[in-house]
Amino acid sequence: MIKTAKLVSVFTLAVLFFAGMAFAQTDPGPRGGAAAAGGPLASVAAGQCAGAPPALTTVPCDILNFFSDGQSRFREVDSVSGTIESGTGLGPRYNSRSCAFCHAQPATGGSSPTTNPQVTDANADGAQNTIPSFITSTGPVREVRFPFFFNSNGTVNTNAPNGGVEDLFTITGRSDAGSCSLPQPSFALAQQTNNIIFRIPTPTFGAGLVENIDDSTLLANNASNNNNNVGVSGAFNHNGNDGTISRFGWKAQNKSLEIFAGEAYNVEQGVTNELFTQERPLPGEDQMGSGLPSNCRINGTPEDHTNFSAGSTTATLSDTVGFAMFMRLSAAPTPSTTTPGGSTSIANGRSLFNAVGCSLCHTPSLRTDRSDFTPSLGNASVNAFSDFEVHHMGSVLADNVSQGGAGGDQFRSAPLWGLGQRLFFLHDGRCTNLLCAIEAHESSGGEATTVESIFDNDLTSSQQQDVLNFLRSL
Repeated sequence: MIKTAKLVSVFTLAVLFFAGMAFAQTDPGPRGGAAAAGGPLASVAAGQCAGAPPALTTVPCDILNFFSDGQSRFREVDSVSGTIESGTGLGPRYNSRSCAFCHAQPATGGSSPTTNPQVTDANADGAQNTIPSFITSTGPVREVRFPFFFNSNGTVNTNAPNGGVEDLFTITGRSDAGSCSLPQPSFALAQQTNNIIFRIPTPTFGAGLVENIDDSTLLANNASNNNNNVGVSGAFNHNGNDGTISRFGWKAQNKSLEIFAGEAYNVEQGVTNELFTQERPLPGEDQMGSGLPSNCRINGTPEDHTNFSAGSTTATLSDTVGFAMFMRLSAAPTPSTTTPGGSTSIANGRSLFNAVGCSLCHTPSLRTDRSDFTPSLGNASVNAFSDFEVHHMGSVLADNVSQGGAGGDQFRSAPLWGLGQRLFFLHDGRCTNLLCAIEAHESSGGEATTVESIFDNDLTSSQQQDVLNFLRSL
């Protein structure tokens, strides 16, 4: 990597030399064409499993059926009792009725789509929900949290951290909801008191590769990248049970894909499962109240479970395990070498991305450990552009929510693979173009402030455009 002091001198000369050639840089926007993600890993598509260690030989198997089955479950739409839609267990509180509704761009498993499905989810099948002002048809899918609990008089109690998910909707009014009647959270009050933050869906493509990076690889990368003079110093979030590095979620709070899937099923759709077995009240109902009323606990739990009487191997799996299989066996996004801007611009942008220091957090490539699942997961490159560490992002991006060892202004370095086809950026979807997202990295107390300043002040407009073209090529 070029040393920063030398780099600034070179870029200063470049600014003078190219001043007359500079042009206003713009985000090229989402890359068009077919989705560059959403399919299975190559060895999964070929029906190959890894043999028993130490040989790790390739043997034929029906692993593609597990991917396809999990994808189908991911697309399933849930109702309360399975009498309206095929899925069972929705609610009593929920954010959407299907994994694939929210993880849809540019293909199933991705991020927030062009049209927000939550607008329809609010009143589907007779539900009687008011759509909050921050949920719009053209805006991002959003999950809501209140950083602090409220006092009884409606003021914010900054001595009582909350941070739990406040589900948008309830099943009240649905034809399959019975007598369940629940109020929605106090979103208007939260907005008035500035006690509200948002999260948007994270893409799940290539997640099995991320799951199979050994802790030692991540630790070695951390030691290498922390030796810098621009203020970057990341740390890892750890699983509270076995102490190993966790890596999924906006704050790297989840250890494995099954935990990630099980939590999301319970929190986002209200479906109890073998990992999260109880119906979920709001944080205030659970920690300061009496939980859910009995008439809203409609189904037996866990609602999603192993299907002991199923007639096939894949059908035996619970939905939660199926979701995890779909994510684990999905291929990483495929970048473009020519779009946008042409191959020369993209290659130059990649070099500049590394030179200014972006790669100190967004590590271009890591490698997986051996795999007993399928050959494509073993000893493979993970070109995710993330170190999977949490970094202090400063006051601009801070959400005052702690998860595991990640504090109120710390976030996982968001993987950038697939960035070229995303519509919304940052943890809360506040940005719809890359320049906005880059600018938000300059923040009081933020580790990326110096790097962002180098991008702003030491690159010409044409060089900045090359970086943007490179990012949209991913």
